[in-house]
This record gives sequence, C-alpha cells and structure tokens, in this order.
Amino acid sequence: MVSCSNWESGYFSAYRHLAARSDLDAVLHLGDYIYEYATGAYPEAKYVVRQHEPRHEILTLADYRTRHGKYKTDADLQAMHAAHPIVAIWDDHEFANDAWSGGAENHTPGTEGDWAARVAAAKQAYFEWMPVRTSTEGTVFRRLRFGKLADLHLLDLRSFRSAQAKAGSGTVDDPERSITGRAQLDWLKAGLAGSDAAWQLVGTSVMISPVAFGSLPAYLLEPLAGLLGLPKEGIAVNVDQWDGYTDDRKELLAHLTERAIRNTVFLTGDIHMAWANDVPVKAATYPLSASAATEFVVTSVTSDNLDDLLHVAPGTLSVVAAGAVKAANRHVKWVDMDHHGYGVLDVTAARSQMDYYTVSDKKDPAATASWARSYRTLSGTQRVERVYQPVL
Repeated sequence: MVSCSNWESGYFSAYRHLAARSDLDAVLHLGDYIYEYATGAYPEAKYVVRQHEPRHEILTLADYRTRHGKYKTDADLQAMHAAHPIVAIWDDHEFANDAWSGGAENHTPGTEGDWAARVAAAKQAYFEWMPVRTSTEGTVFRRLRFGKLADLHLLDLRSFRSAQAKAGSGTVDDPERSITGRAQLDWLKAGLAGSDAAWQLVGTSVMISPVAFGSLPAYLLEPLAGLLGLPKEGIAVNVDQWDGYTDDRKELLAHLTERAIRNTVFLTGDIHMAWANDVPVKAATYPLSASAATEFVVTSVTSDNLDDLLHVAPGTLSVVAAGAVKAANRHVKWVDMDHHGYGVLDVTAARSQMDYYTVSDKKDPAATASWARSYRTLSGTQRVERVYQPVL
C-alpha cells in the first residue's frame, strides 16, 4: 500500500523497494499519485528536490498528460509497475486539492476555467496513463475478488461528494451531505452484505476513523492544521475526511454492526502519516462501546509530514503531537507523524497484518528501507493489536 507521491518533495525510493519484493500479489495505490501544483507551490521553492513538468499548475488535457508523463520517467516508479500489478484509485490531487463534485479548494473558476472541463481532462489523462480500466461513468469505484479470502471494495471519494463543510458551520452531520454519493454507498453496503469472503477490505482514500485533536500547543496546532486540512482556529475536525460527512459514516458503521458483517478493514492513505486504528461506533464511549471495523493508514511516499513542515528531526516535536492525539482518541493505537514509506498487508483466514516500512531519507535517491512496526486484526475481533515482527 502506498499513497501521496509528490514529485517535487523527494525520490520514489519506496517504489524501488516494493519492486524488489517477490512476495506481492499487487500494489494498492490509494491516491495522490500525481500532484497538480505549480513548481515551488508545495513544497515551497527552497525545499523542492526536483521540478515538475509542466512548471505551471496543470489545468488542461495537455497539462495533465505532461504531468503524468513526467512521473512515468521515474526509474523507481517504472520498476514498480514492471514488477507488480497496480490497483489504483484517485484522491484529490489527481484533479486539484480538496476536490468535490462541483469544485475544489485549489480551483478558481474566474481564472482557471470550468471545473467540469478540468475534471474531464484530468480523468482522461488518468485513464490514458494509469493501468485502470476506463469507466464509462468516469469513476474508479469497483470490486476485486481474491477467492474466498477477501473482497477488495475500492471507493471514489471525489466524484460524488458534497462540498466540504465550512469550519464551525455545524453542517458535518447534515444527512443531505455525502462523501460517497447515494448510489456508491448503496453499492458498498450491498457488496459488504452479500460477500462470502473471509475479509472485507475497503480502499478509502481518506480516513474513516474519527479523530479529535485534543489540547495541542499552538506551535504544533498550526502545522498540523495545515497538514490535515484543519481550521487553524483550532476547531478539531478534518472536514475533508469522513469526519466531515458523519451521516455517511454512521450509516455505514451501523450497516456493519446490524448485519453482523465481520472482518472489515479500511485501507487508507491521504494524510502523510501511518496509523493503526479501531473504528468505533461511538468514539466518545470507546472502548466501552463496540468497534465496527479496523483501519490501517499508510504514510506518504514523499509528501510532507510533520517533521518536514517544521524542519526538525523525526521523533522530536512529533512525540508531543502523537501523544496528544492518542490521549484524545482511545481507538487510535499508533500514529507516526514523521516518516515516509509504505505498508505491506498480509491476509490469511486467521488475521490481516499490516507491516509498516520506512525509508531512510526521501531526498536520497539511494535511500534504504527498514521495517518499523506491525499491527494485526485477528478474525472476528474488529480490533487491532501490535505484533513484534513482520510477516516473513
């Protein structure tokens, strides 16, 4: 599992290390395969490792084609594609930051044209350049079956979603707002209920676990707010994740519990951090209340995380932030805010285990990779637990 590979932020060493493995059935890319920004916009120019093509923000079909083409010149990316099947879904940066069905945070209609035309161009280039079957509906949600072991339900959380809630507006619970759209949520619920596989794996580009950010000091709140899309005033809701669309989440988790659908594991990218979470039905009363599923979130391939934003060594200021997050969220068993890398999910009838790997330095094209941590979900438990060695 990989996500968030920003060309300008570093080298794709994670891809090289995945290419070298002979034990993988597929690589799941959870989105932000490319980034739309102009060179020097993210990260700022003095931290750019290598420059995008084209240099300007991509808007047209020619622009998106060129950006995809530039990514495909990377030797590590080529090696990964040559070695393994790639199962890919998109997130927002394949279009523009914080995209929704009618626009995006990083799209200004007055100067950047019609949003629908930009999306059409981005999707056409995506289907031309990515090993994903072209959809007549212009979406990537689909289901892959791995025998009786697992069904993999892949979501499109950009094409059908309502606009993100305004900070402090109180609309995150509005049942008229949706992250999936009605048809996709019904498709997911039917697939989960009708499956006879041992495991239900759900590829979701943004985190479904609820997260409150507790009492963070101001010097950490602002960079975390920027990283996670939180309002800088300190209102602790990430409105771009499922936290901004709580009615959809409530309906989905109720479906899992009421239908006694066991062994659902959400597989997630997006936020440039690694997490291992239980997915509680009611976070406020957890762990006294039930866990409906579990979630494994992988960090970014290169895109900035907390130590990058603060320009400090890993494992320094992040210790305070991670401690505050875990204290305020008892269903969060682990969070790593500093490192880059990938995850390897190993599924058997008895358990699903995520091994987290980190790269030594995203700015070093010869970076090494090492195992960092492992967590697993035992069949029937709907909870994660730490494991002290990776699957060999």
